[in-house]
Amino acid sequence: MLDSNDPLIALADTINWELFEDSFEKYYSAEGRPAKPIRLMVGLLLLKQLKNLSDEEIIEQWKQNPYYQYFCGFHEFQVALPCHPTDLVYFRKRIGTQGAEEIFGMSVKLHGKTVEEKQVIIDTTVQEKNVTYPTDGKLAIKMIHQLHRIAKDEGIQLRRTYIKEIKAHRIKLRFFSHPKKIKKARAAMKRLKTIVGVLMRDISRNLTDKKLETYTETFEIFSKVTQQKMKDTNKVYSLHEKHIYVIAKGKDHKKYEYGTKASLVTTMKGNVIIGVVAHEKNEHDSKTLEASLASANRHRTKPIVEAICDRGYRGKKEVNGTVICIPDTPKKRDTKYQIEQKRKKFRRRAAIEPIIGHVKSDHRMQRNYLKGFIGDEMNLLLACTAFNLKKWMNHFLLFSFMLKIALILHVLSQTKRDQRGKYTDIYLLLFRLW
Repeated sequence: MLDSNDPLIALADTINWELFEDSFEKYYSAEGRPAKPIRLMVGLLLLKQLKNLSDEEIIEQWKQNPYYQYFCGFHEFQVALPCHPTDLVYFRKRIGTQGAEEIFGMSVKLHGKTVEEKQVIIDTTVQEKNVTYPTDGKLAIKMIHQLHRIAKDEGIQLRRTYIKEIKAHRIKLRFFSHPKKIKKARAAMKRLKTIVGVLMRDISRNLTDKKLETYTETFEIFSKVTQQKMKDTNKVYSLHEKHIYVIAKGKDHKKYEYGTKASLVTTMKGNVIIGVVAHEKNEHDSKTLEASLASANRHRTKPIVEAICDRGYRGKKEVNGTVICIPDTPKKRDTKYQIEQKRKKFRRRAAIEPIIGHVKSDHRMQRNYLKGFIGDEMNLLLACTAFNLKKWMNHFLLFSFMLKIALILHVLSQTKRDQRGKYTDIYLLLFRLW
């Protein structure tokens, strides 16, 4: 009853699902509750990124959409939910980064010889984490609330909770950049940090050595946050996402972004993403080239000959046999032909910018909701997988459209001359579309 020419149906029939079943079988045990089908879980992950939906939304829409159900391997309409939304969380943890890399590799192979181009384009972007804009005041108040929770869990009676005082300091921190309020705001900030230290000492005195060990890491982070200053390096910007760092990309509308740096490698003409890497440290772009090229070469049979980058990659001319091309002023020894070729090459480099924009806005890379650095890696891989699959579906639609036009033109060419006048308008319209 479904349209066999729908791109989602064609994609479901093209993907080698047995590959995932063989690869992910090792992550399951013969004991315990029967697991959900691997194709179902992989299909839900892909649909989630393709349609830019949350775990809860994709589960609800799967129940209503027969095309989604066919994509996940069902041949009869299902009236029940496929699984609980948290099952997707457990599945992501089960397969890890290695499993997400295999899913991404499948999306690259779908494009065939296009991924074997000699020239590639490389650029970096920021994958922002789902954290609030960090300020010292926010972090201090969050630490105090967490210390209150620890005291409650351990049954410790604090000498003082400072709840009323915290409320007054929170108000003083508002509009702290105003010249008339900056002194009060600084005093309030200093007092909040003092309260954090008092509560930490009060709790640590009442805990046994064994219990204290469980909170050692938490107290160390709290101490680091209270002592860090404006120009310090390796600062903590979030208590629950400690690995994130600040990145300044020079954007007018967004001076600073908080998350991790991500590198993307695309083919020069085909615009297929063939390599992605999430970077745990905020390194200079030139130092990310080795990991980016290694990721791209894993999904190819031939090594990359030339990588075209922007001026942010200055400092490297060659990496593991790959030539790094960066825009520069024309040399006196260059011929007119060489100057024109370089100009075309570096104009083409800008094609990666809209690709990054589409991956962010259409496939859930704008803001990452998955926890930890592993979450950053998985979200990046799955978002780029969705982009490659969407590209394949667009190519399928274009191919089917052109095939229909060719068939109609063939039929028109076979009709007699006296009958062709009836189809003149249709013929001209189709010719223009073609």
